[in-house]
Amino acid sequence: MRFDQVWFRYARRARWAMEAVDATVRPGETVVVLGRNGAGKSTLLQLAVGVLRPSRGAVTDRPRIVSWVPERFPADQPFTTGQYLTRMAAVRGLRGTAEVDHWVERLLLTEHRHTRLADLSKGTAQKVGLAQALLVRPGLLVLDEPWEGLDAVARTLIPEIVAEVTTAGGAVLVSDHRGEIAGLAGAVRWQVAEGAMHPEADEQAADEVVVEVAVRRADADAAVTKLRADGHRILRVREPAGVPAPAVADPGAGREPGNAGRPR
Repeated sequence: MRFDQVWFRYARRARWAMEAVDATVRPGETVVVLGRNGAGKSTLLQLAVGVLRPSRGAVTDRPRIVSWVPERFPADQPFTTGQYLTRMAAVRGLRGTAEVDHWVERLLLTEHRHTRLADLSKGTAQKVGLAQALLVRPGLLVLDEPWEGLDAVARTLIPEIVAEVTTAGGAVLVSDHRGEIAGLAGAVRWQVAEGAMHPEADEQAADEVVVEVAVRRADADAAVTKLRADGHRILRVREPAGVPAPAVADPGAGREPGNAGRPR
């Protein structure tokens, strides 16, 4: 997905909230949007999703499936947690409750399944928002301050989920003004200030070494997901010479160690 000279303002004579943003989010990439409150992070994310349309320029090549978790989940709705997720699954074209059941259990929402959305705490409501975004595997997952209000256990799941999305070839765009994204060490960083966006230089590569790890073919997907969740970068996935490469959905596959300067 590409921001092609994107400008945006909320009213015709208002100041520009975004100015000449020109950047690309690639498949398999995690992009962390940094900046103080009010700098324009949420505006940039809503432009990425399509909730806002550029005043000038264009956002192009969005994946077919885009999932968005806003900073504050809109809990003022006449549903219980289970009813809401079931309806969102139907909107996504899913039949049955398998995916709903999976994310209710994984995000520790079981005891809140029959609770009205309006009665949920902010953190629990945020987990419902995250669950609905993951019912179908997204090509682009956009998270606006995903840690807000979450308990300690739920907070540890965010890097793991991000790694799963990128390992499957999806892209993740996530904002963070508290600096809690540090666990995602392989991410690309964008700094937003006064409506302008600047990619940050990657300071990690200078302090890296390359370690080759051999795993059983059947364990390759799980190993890649675990390594990404732990903050490591996957440079490539390969078999010994003369053996066909396995079908591992890793966007970093084929990258030689000499390309380590480009974060993934």
